[in-house]
Order: sequence, then C-alpha cells, then structure tokens
Amino acid sequence: MTADAFGDDGGDALRQKVGFAGTPAAFRSLLAGIAAAPEQPGGSADWSVLVGQGLESEALAALEREASRLRRGAIPAGDAPTGRLAALRQAITDLDLAGFVVPRSGQHPGEYLPAQDERLAWLTGFTGSAGTAVVLAETAALFVDGRYTVQAPKQIDPSLWTLCPLTDLPLEAWLARTVPADARIGYDPWLHTAAWVDKMRKALERRGAQLVPVEPNPIDALWTDRPPSPIAPVLPHAEAFAGRAASDKRSLVAEAVASHDADAAVITAPESIAWMLNVRGGDVPFTPLALSRLILHADGTAQWFVDDRKLVPGLHAHLGNQVSVLPETAFGSALDALGQAGKTVLAEPANTAAWTIDRLHRSGAKLRHEADPSARFRCCKTEPELHGARVAHLRDGVAVSRFLAWLSRQDDPALHSENAVADRLMAERKRVQRYRGDSFGTIAATGANAALPHYQAAPDGDVRLEPGSFFLFDSGAQYLDGTTDITRTVAIGTVSPEMRERYTLVLKGHIALATARFPVGTTGIQLDALARQFLWQAGLDYDHGTGHGVGSYLGVHEGSARISKQPGAVALEPGMILSIEPGYYKPGAYGIRIENLVAVRTVPALPGSDRQMLDFETLTLAPIDLTPVEPMLLSPSETAWIDGYHRQVRDALGPELSPEDQAWLNRATAPLETVGG
Repeated sequence: MTADAFGDDGGDALRQKVGFAGTPAAFRSLLAGIAAAPEQPGGSADWSVLVGQGLESEALAALEREASRLRRGAIPAGDAPTGRLAALRQAITDLDLAGFVVPRSGQHPGEYLPAQDERLAWLTGFTGSAGTAVVLAETAALFVDGRYTVQAPKQIDPSLWTLCPLTDLPLEAWLARTVPADARIGYDPWLHTAAWVDKMRKALERRGAQLVPVEPNPIDALWTDRPPSPIAPVLPHAEAFAGRAASDKRSLVAEAVASHDADAAVITAPESIAWMLNVRGGDVPFTPLALSRLILHADGTAQWFVDDRKLVPGLHAHLGNQVSVLPETAFGSALDALGQAGKTVLAEPANTAAWTIDRLHRSGAKLRHEADPSARFRCCKTEPELHGARVAHLRDGVAVSRFLAWLSRQDDPALHSENAVADRLMAERKRVQRYRGDSFGTIAATGANAALPHYQAAPDGDVRLEPGSFFLFDSGAQYLDGTTDITRTVAIGTVSPEMRERYTLVLKGHIALATARFPVGTTGIQLDALARQFLWQAGLDYDHGTGHGVGSYLGVHEGSARISKQPGAVALEPGMILSIEPGYYKPGAYGIRIENLVAVRTVPALPGSDRQMLDFETLTLAPIDLTPVEPMLLSPSETAWIDGYHRQVRDALGPELSPEDQAWLNRATAPLETVGG
C-alpha cells in the first residue's frame, strides 16, 4: 500500500477518525480487503460495521471515499501485456518444469471468482467464465468451450496464444499428444479437483510424462499488484427466509454423513456452507457467499474456517456453541487431526481441491468418495423458501414489466444501446424491496448478438437496438427471499416470417415442458426432449441445456438437478427450483430464448393411478411477447396455456403498477386471438 493510498500518515488519521481499535497495519489490511470484494448493494452501510459501529456520517463518507479509490485498482484488467507470458515461462523453467496449467478457478469452488483468483485473465486477457491455459516452452494454448469461441479470439494475442475449442480436442488429449515423453507438467493443487488431477495424471502417464503439484502458484509472485483476499460482511440469514434452523440443517446433514459410515465430511462448496449455517456473505460477484471451508462431524458439530474479520457483530451468537470459528490457516492441521485420530472422512473428489484430498490421504484418514451430503437438502426448498420464491418473483415481475412497458413506449428503440437498456432494467430492480443485487451479469443482445447465448456487451462496444430484429434479455436478481432468472425475447418492429415461425416453435417447446407431468424418479435428461421436439421436427436445435437448478438467495446455477441432454443429473424432487429455457440461435442473424423458473411439486393422486406423479409450478411472472407468435402453429391447449399464464400475470402484477404501465400490461396479456400478427 503506497503512502498516497492512505496519505502521508499511512491512514492513521482515518483510522482514528473511525475509532478502529486495531493497529494501523490491521486497518490498512481490512480496508484493502473490503475494496477487493464486490461493491455491496448497500455500499458502506453494509460493510462499515466491520470497521466500527455507530460511525458518524463524516467518518462513513471518509471510509467510502477511500474504499472507492482502492476499489478502482482492485480488479485486474482484461488486457495482458506480452511480458507476462515470457515471465511465466521463465518461472516454469526455474521450477524444472516443461509446462504449467492455468485454469479459471479459485481456491474455493464456484461459478464466480474473487478478483485475486482471476489468474487466467491476468495471463491471457480472456475474461470468460470458463477456460484453461497451458503454457509450454514453445507453445501456449487457451482451451475454451463453445460459449467463448467468438469472445476469446477478440481478447487474446494470436501471436502468443493458440485457441483450442474443447469440442475439437479435450485438454488431456492435447497434452498427451503435445508434451515430450519425459515432461514434468505443473499444476496448482488448490485450483484443480482431485478428479481432474486423476484424469490428467493418467493421460500424461500414458505418454510417459508427469503431473507435478506446485506451491505456491508461480503466477502469484509475478502478479505484483494482485488484489488481496476479499472481506465482505457475513450476516445471519433469517430463519423466516431459510425455513429451517441452522442446527436442524446440520443435524440432517450429519445423519447423512453417519449413514455413509463416516465420522466427518469436508464441505468446501461456499453455497453449502452458507445454507448449512444460515449465513450470507459478499466475497464474489452475483452470489451472496463467504469464501470459507467447513468440517461437519457426525454429531452435528462443525469447524468453520473463515476470516473472522468478515463476521458482523452478533454472528457468533447466531452460530451457537456447536460451531467453532477457526482461522483459514488452521484448515490443514484440522485435516491432519482427522487422519491422526483414524477418522473416516466423506469428501467429493469431483468438487474438492486436490490439495484437500491429498492432505487427507497423507494424514492417514479413511476416505469415502461421496457427493456433498448437504446438496440434496439444499436443492429441495422448504415451504418458507418456496413462499419466498413466489413473492420474490412477483416483485421481480413488477420490475420487469415496468421495464418492458418503458421499452414499448420508445418511439425509436434504435436510439438505445444494449447497455443502456440493461441499465434501465437494473434501475427498475433497484426500486424493489429486498433487492440485493443481480444474480448474474445481464445478457442484453440485439440482432446477431442475440445468436450468442452467453453474449456480454462490452462497456464501450455494444450496439443499438435494431428495427426488424429480436432483442433478447436474460437477467435475474438476488432478493433476501429468493433468486430470480428470466429471459424474454422481444420483437423490435416487424420481424420476418422465419423469425415468427421459430419464435413460436421455441414457445411451443417451453409450454410442453412447463405442462409436463412425470413420475417420481424422473431425471432431467428424460424431460429435455419435450422442449426440443418442435424444433427437431423442423430440423433445428440449440446447444445449451434446457434448465438448471436455482438456489434460494444463493447461486442462480445450483447443484446437479438440471434438464439437459447430458447424463448425470439427479432425479427431480418436490421443492427443487429449475429453469425452463429452450431457445434457437441463427448465427449472424438472431437469437430466441424464453425462460421461466418453475418449482417441482407433487400432483394429487389421480383415480386409478399407481404412481406418484410430479409437475411444475411456474414461478416467473412477466408477459411473453405475443407479437411475433404465429397463432396457426399453436394447438388449442397451447393457446389456452398462454392465455391462462397471462391472466395470472395480469392479476398478480396489475395492482402493483402505475395506471400507464397497467394499461400496457393489459394489452400485453390480452387473449392471443386479439393480438394482431
């Protein structure tokens, strides 16, 4: 920290102003960590309690100014100077390695990373949410999936990096084919799962090469302005929203641990820890998580390894005396203690860092390779959580409808850019009670951009809405009582007959899945074709999954419950919340997606039935654009579903809207037969 950062006195005047009791160095470290965390929805009102309680407005303003100044330099830029790759190659040589693997992952599993873990972006310039780089003496390759084959070439230097789509050649096959027979390939054991290491090691051994763990990560020494660990407040999550006391949750999971003849379970998924302890944090973007680790014992007691500077006053009382709060640095010795005591430990190799599994092995612990024992309980929402989801979606629907009403009143939508329209949607959500931020980065795409399912407009490079095109927006929010995710595709002006036909086919697929009835034990892979059938009949398809699990004021992508062509999903159970989001994408032209969230529920027994059946309750409340619908392609039952859904939307949202917006809603949800096409 430079003198300029805190003034000539190193920030001591500010420390005294706010009455911070710790040392000047502790104060500087705390504020730097706060600045490294994403901005909290309530600004300094959320995090200032970590510095001191009852701060006066002048002190709060001074803290906010300093944190804002520090935050501007806390997030790594996307560009990557050429010298970084050369410096890493030299570091690899010094370690007697032939290469090093750099994934986009952090020490804690999850979709979103703290700034300090964005090593892939620092090295390559690529800022997508998934990817892996391999650096060898003469070759450097970036591996991405189909979502990023357009974005990645725009961000990396082609003179330095070879782009390798994973659909062409998996990473392990490329390495086995490319590296010398006696090569030593390094990896950071904190950043790869035990399952990944096992697969990669076997592939390299067939070549005669070795996979070598490397600590510390050589990038960390080269990244001289790397942000510190984030420090965001960890708050209790009210039982009224959670629906179950934290002690009851730990007992449920502890029983599951014991059922596997295990003495303890290592839980490293931050969302599982947040759920089990009824806490929420803010260390990563879009998801209210505190980065930490936990060991749950079969008697229901827990050891929580977390930076206690994050814990707001009173949180220890919320946790109770069965949860021990320990520093993060004590995690390794706690694993050693399990082994030394001859304990049997449950851990999930597919989602647990290789470092953790290796440490347990070395300690002598007996391992049970099982899935996270809390996941099933977390994914099946309690009735209070389902109630929270319903009312959160109602409020979210009000915000989305205000936005759509505003968009409909624009005489020339082409005057608005994708980013400006997305900002308007965010502004509407910020007006909503219990809003705690977006649940992911909004996709706002017009024309050909909408054909990229995971498109993100550049801050200074987005385009304006195009007449005669589809405008697709996929967005969601975090509320204290629920998490939302909605996609709507809106016709800007008059669209072509082909676009109308394919929009209607997507809508038909959505309806088919939303109205499905299926027996207990059904998995998402068995339901996926319902959403694709009409596209398939026309020789069309889409390349992403049809649905994903959604958390309760947690991750917008949750667990193994999903609706997809891919195997491995768990059976759907009552209380699970999933998305239904079929789409169609014509490269270079347009894209379509229609998404609602639904909850799995039990169907009352039917006369003569011999199976317990399930179906979906639709949670999302917002109009579906009917102007591009081709009514002749719809069956009477499909038309009835649309009209019934829109009646529900109109009745629920109308009383919450202004007269002007309510008049728009009445037109947008009018019976389909009255809509001109």
